[in-house]
Amino acid sequence: MTIYSRITGVGSFLPGKPVSNDDLVARGIETSDEWITSRTGIRFRHLSEAGLTSSQMAREAALKALEMADVAAAELDLIIVATSTPDYIFPSTACLLQGALGNKGAAAFDVQAVCSGFVHALAIADKFIRSGSHNKALVVGAEVFSRILDWQDRGTCVLFGDGAGAVVLEASAQPGILATALHADGSQASILSVPGQISGGQVSGDPFLRMEGQAVFKAAVRVLVDVARECCAAAGMSPADLDWLIPHQANIRIIEATGKKMGLPKDKVVVTVDRHGNTSAASVPLALDEAVRDGRIQRGQRVLLEGVGGGFTWGAVLFEF
Repeated sequence: MTIYSRITGVGSFLPGKPVSNDDLVARGIETSDEWITSRTGIRFRHLSEAGLTSSQMAREAALKALEMADVAAAELDLIIVATSTPDYIFPSTACLLQGALGNKGAAAFDVQAVCSGFVHALAIADKFIRSGSHNKALVVGAEVFSRILDWQDRGTCVLFGDGAGAVVLEASAQPGILATALHADGSQASILSVPGQISGGQVSGDPFLRMEGQAVFKAAVRVLVDVARECCAAAGMSPADLDWLIPHQANIRIIEATGKKMGLPKDKVVVTVDRHGNTSAASVPLALDEAVRDGRIQRGQRVLLEGVGGGFTWGAVLFEF
């Protein structure tokens, strides 16, 4: 019997109250609501309070996904967390999440592919389940990007937010995930990075996120369109056969350009960037959870998830919900 993997539960978590563009101006950032909105489409984001970690937000999202799937944490045999803002250097955020959920014995590890991390983690979990080695996986994207932002750099600090999203993936005799595609180009590492490290107890290099906006924009649109077409072709489909596209929520211009080049109408593209900002690895599962819970995404529909991030990394997952 062929083994497939299906998404059986979704969940998400956003910390605190929405922070508006005007709120950022009031905090002393030299910008305006018009400047941010016209260039990015972002109006609000959520920022974690002091002490709230990626693993804690991951737990809240995970509990909602487990509840929807009707799966107990003890039943999980695989836990993958995609994050660029782990609680510690080690142990992994996945192990901390595992402990918080009360699971013992499941494989647990982190994936670091920045904003495309959740797509990478989901593709990896699919391979584990389809191999027959694992049956129930929890895949989470969780980020506290607010802690790696230079709040004097208006070109980056206004773009990002914090949050977590999760899915439960289970073995099934019925097709669920139909195709995946993952890629990277390390020669583009410098256009989006946090070029610092801890050495001898001190920060060495630059500990803040740095981005070449125009270079990222051009690369993002190109690879998102290419990987979407690649994934659809692998499943014997065309983009026109999709019911929904959920791209990485980085910038409304990137999202709209991607949808247009794929020939998809705007009402087939899920957009949350206006309310969440760019939550990196959490952006895709946050948008997925919202669209499932508000009834837009229905069982039997075909959904393409795609992400692009520092590394430079990109990828896509096509599934039937």
